[in-house]
Amino acid sequence: MKKSIITILLVTFTHLVQAEDGHRLWLRQKPVHMAQVEAPAGSPTISIAKDELENYYQGSHVMLRIDPSLPDDEGFVLNGNDDQLTITAHREIGLLYGAYEALRLQATDVLIKDEQQHPKFKLRLLNHWDNLDGSIERGYAGESIFEWFKLDEQLIREYARANASIGINGSVLNNVNASPKMLTKQYLREVKKIADILRPYGIRVFLSINFATPMALGHTVTADPKDASVRKWWKNKAKEIYKLIPDFGGFLVKANSEGQPGPGDYHRSHADGANMLAEALEPYEGIVMWRCFVYGANHKGEDRVKQAVSEFKPLDGKFHKNVILQTKNGPLDFQPREPYSPVFDQIRETPNMVELQITQEYLGQSVHLVYLAPMWKEFFQYIEPDWLSGIAGVANIGKDANWCGHHFSQANWYAFGRLAWNPSLSSEAIAREWLEQTFNTDENFVFLMSTVMEESREACVNYMMPLGLHHIFKFDHHYGPEPDGFKAEYPLEWCPVYYHQADKNGIGFDRSSTGTNAVSQYREPYASMYDKVEKCPENLLLWFHHVPWDYKMKDGSTLWESLQYHYNQGVIMTETYQNLWHNKMRGYVDEQRWREVDERLQKQMENAREWRDVCLNYFRQFAEK
Repeated sequence: MKKSIITILLVTFTHLVQAEDGHRLWLRQKPVHMAQVEAPAGSPTISIAKDELENYYQGSHVMLRIDPSLPDDEGFVLNGNDDQLTITAHREIGLLYGAYEALRLQATDVLIKDEQQHPKFKLRLLNHWDNLDGSIERGYAGESIFEWFKLDEQLIREYARANASIGINGSVLNNVNASPKMLTKQYLREVKKIADILRPYGIRVFLSINFATPMALGHTVTADPKDASVRKWWKNKAKEIYKLIPDFGGFLVKANSEGQPGPGDYHRSHADGANMLAEALEPYEGIVMWRCFVYGANHKGEDRVKQAVSEFKPLDGKFHKNVILQTKNGPLDFQPREPYSPVFDQIRETPNMVELQITQEYLGQSVHLVYLAPMWKEFFQYIEPDWLSGIAGVANIGKDANWCGHHFSQANWYAFGRLAWNPSLSSEAIAREWLEQTFNTDENFVFLMSTVMEESREACVNYMMPLGLHHIFKFDHHYGPEPDGFKAEYPLEWCPVYYHQADKNGIGFDRSSTGTNAVSQYREPYASMYDKVEKCPENLLLWFHHVPWDYKMKDGSTLWESLQYHYNQGVIMTETYQNLWHNKMRGYVDEQRWREVDERLQKQMENAREWRDVCLNYFRQFAEK
């Protein structure tokens, strides 16, 4: 009997610890079983919506209705109040999204009122850079949740629920640096299992493909997109996939970039390659998402940030209708601050979608608290959502108990979904509702920590690369500073010295009309604004100009003084966040999550000091001569 009691206590204690490890994300409401829910009979999607409301909604009655007269999209209508609620939608998935909206309002203490919502983007996708061996490229939260041939179906179901709760409707399951094995029968059968789990939550599966797959698997002697045997192979493969997965979304392709094969290997264009795949998918309404992250191929030696436009502008309008060009938000590579990519100005005849990076490859990975919604909102100040056909986010999800490594990194997954649904939401509002659902609704806690979150991206820019500096990270893993970085065996555009170009005359990359003329790729008024050093926004100054160390900034300080100020300010901000969390937030947060965040904030503070000291000491040799 004594042993039995001890066992019970141990099991209970273990459960309590697990309950506070962050695994429940922002979906932490406790079952109340209060609501009577009326719903149409039938589908698994409606059953999930009904179950969620019956378990967690605190009103007395909810009615779910399908109304074909509503717009034919995934939106919904809420009518009524907290106690008597009606959710109406054209599609069944709209009812599930409406259910999650009602639960979100309840969790954040917002009264329900009549409202209608429709997603801004039809395609709202996560891109997983997960490899078949379980590793994740640029992953910082453990191994892949997609454990091939021994899938954890419950974990994938939890993943589906979290995504549905924020409106994400597609998932690319594997790395853009794709293995040809992904399209073999054994893996496609596993993909079908995942698709079957995700489908009731409104999530379609997509796959990244290796362009040379038929040749790599030994089925053809070439991967030339004009070769009849290659075209036939892809058509047969598409037929095979859709027989297994009738709602398969399509392919994501990285081609002729960073060593990946592509149509350029056969002197064919990106349009030739994309159109071959588009023809194979077209009978099934599948799409091809062709990445514009291409450099070092046809335009080797050109300023790297210009090469995507140089590569794709001549092809604009030559792609099939089911091809979408997927472009990173900035012209380089997910830097802490970049201008928007001019691809969105130059490509007008082919559908575009933007690729954001949720995983913090260049922003402290899963160690630093950096809330990315302000950066994404900055992008939408320049690019109208109406110009885009979809939005993709490189996922930060792994098998760590809390999914994302850092508890606050969950906020970036959450914010991506919310902005993909409605890019007009403010980053502050999203931060507040995430905090209220994930931790608690105490106004003092929410105000202080939402302020930290809102400022955190700018703090990161300050202690890493202020005033438009970029890509001065350590090689390969991109964690920590290496402003003196140069390796003769590496492409020059991988080396930090190429980007900051510091010398006794000044610092910065001259992309003005007298430099590489990257400014010419932008629409007006930005082309003229970026071109003139006196008009260029100071937070992008060194992106577009090589500026003397004694150049007078708008506040009267010299460039060198301003650079020192920003690096120091970034450290001060990080020290403030660590002090606030360590000394003021413990009473608002459970012990495990408080401690784990505290440890990371301490590390972030040390990293910020390292960034400041290494960079300023390096630049000082030029600035103070």
